[in-house]
Amino acid sequence: MFRWFETRIDPFREVPIERPPETLLAFYRHYVRQVWPVFVALVISGGAAAALEVLMFRYIGEIIDLLGKTTPERLFADYGGRFLFMALLVLLVRPLCNVLNDMIVRQTILPAFPALVRWQAHRYVIRQSLEFFQNDFAGRLATRVIQTGMALRESVVEVFGSLWFVVIYAGGAILLFAEADWRLAMPLVIWVALYGAALAWFVPRIRESARAVSHARSTLTGRVVDGYTNVMTVKLFAHAEREDAYIRESIGENVEATQKQTRLVTAMSATVSVLNCLLIGSTTGLAVWLWTQGSVTTGAIAFSSGLAIRIYNMSGWIMWVVTGIFENVGVVQEGMETLSRQHAVVDRPGAKPLQVTRGEVAFEHVRFHYGRKSGVIEDLTLRIGAGERIGLVGRSGAGKSTLVNLLLRFHDLQGGRILIDGQDIASVTQESLRGAIGMVTQDTSLLHRSVRDNIRYGRPDASEEAIRAVARQVHADGFIPSLVDPAGRRGLDAHVGERGVKLSGGQRQRIAIARVLLKNAPILVLDEATSALDSEVEAAIQDELDTIMAGKTVIAIAHRLSTIARMDRLVVMEQGAIVEQGTHDELVRRGGIYAGLWRRQSGGFLGVDEPPLSLVGE
Repeated sequence: MFRWFETRIDPFREVPIERPPETLLAFYRHYVRQVWPVFVALVISGGAAAALEVLMFRYIGEIIDLLGKTTPERLFADYGGRFLFMALLVLLVRPLCNVLNDMIVRQTILPAFPALVRWQAHRYVIRQSLEFFQNDFAGRLATRVIQTGMALRESVVEVFGSLWFVVIYAGGAILLFAEADWRLAMPLVIWVALYGAALAWFVPRIRESARAVSHARSTLTGRVVDGYTNVMTVKLFAHAEREDAYIRESIGENVEATQKQTRLVTAMSATVSVLNCLLIGSTTGLAVWLWTQGSVTTGAIAFSSGLAIRIYNMSGWIMWVVTGIFENVGVVQEGMETLSRQHAVVDRPGAKPLQVTRGEVAFEHVRFHYGRKSGVIEDLTLRIGAGERIGLVGRSGAGKSTLVNLLLRFHDLQGGRILIDGQDIASVTQESLRGAIGMVTQDTSLLHRSVRDNIRYGRPDASEEAIRAVARQVHADGFIPSLVDPAGRRGLDAHVGERGVKLSGGQRQRIAIARVLLKNAPILVLDEATSALDSEVEAAIQDELDTIMAGKTVIAIAHRLSTIARMDRLVVMEQGAIVEQGTHDELVRRGGIYAGLWRRQSGGFLGVDEPPLSLVGE
């Protein structure tokens, strides 16, 4: 039985990856409509449970009146059928409605619905542009994905379950009061109006304060995660106290926002408490007065007083339900700022997979400026033949890494186009484009998974032997067997820590090179690929790199010019433009910029005789 309810929502159902709506109601409807039968069942079961509970108080009054109309000896003979009907509803139907309602909420909605929201939100967010992630805390983005799913679930369940229960309950109570005497319903009608007015004043303010609290909480999480992720930097610069101050500021903002919210909540609680006392006093007093006038029965006094006390007890719960709804709405609104943001880089309608037959790359009049007025790259044209190996040379800021990022379509161009085998990369799918390019970066980042998983990331269907083969190629088989993580996993099973912190820089770099080796893409990009390796290891794997570069189109970036001097052609960049091209020997003989860089190179690094360029990106 549990399993049946638990499988009514499939959080991983196949749906298109699409941008969630920007408006609040549309955002809710986007997710709720996917599982609407569940919420219809919740409304029906909750409404039935509320109606039956109100009837229980009506039966109490009716029983009191029936006891006054007969003797103990004749009670069941005269009214046995009526008592049996009451017992059936109270002892069988009402518990069934409550159990059904609980099963829908706890077994169907609570586990799976937030998972559905989180899964679909994650699939959309992970496909955002690189710039999107560079402009925010990873911790804050993750928090918004997680807490938006939870807040959306809580608010929807409260509206379709609890709030609907209250509406049926209050409406049924008014009808029963009016059935006894219309005047008996007036205190409850007035109470409902005043209660609604109090909620209408307080709740929107609490919603805004909840939004502020959510923002402060996600910012705090982002700062804490940022510090923990970069703990090596914190320790190297001995800035623990500086980090304390940074986090203390955020905690203080969180406390201040929470205090503003709790003041509103306390004021609302006091207001509702006064209204509740007035409801009980006026309802009971009016019922007694109407009884003295012969307008209502003793049973009416009993059920109206009991129902008023029940509503009194329920009103506090209602208050927190409504408050919780709007608090969660505030959290959802804050999450929408992240989840509903338009993708900056998108596939064109009808985009087809890239077909790489030769591996020729062409940059034609490329213009890109990171959103600035003046360009980082202006009117750049470069053609790389199929199977050609080129080296990009230039000081930091010359535009080398930016050119590579544009090839991977991490950003869209402001002008011109980039072609691979004659296909404009803007017209093919991003997945196929990046699948055709293998890249090793200087700042190697590994996933906090096993060594095996990190290598296999290059080709998920790779065999164990293929993984071990590429590990041997990059001379990683010497250190992998000795790896042990805190959980006791060893060798290829050992986890490498967040971003690979359990490994040395050279070890991380070799794992990264192995990963790209396994990918075996037709176009290869090496951005300072061997910078983290010592000279001995670099020399050892250089032959392997030459082997994997064979037959591929290669773009290599290196400050250590000796590592790219053997390339087929060197392209020298300065301020986003190509200023020299040729082989190493040709450029040295020419005596230009490259020759100057070659002469000034010392210890593997470029000289900095000229001031660095103040450009964004590499």
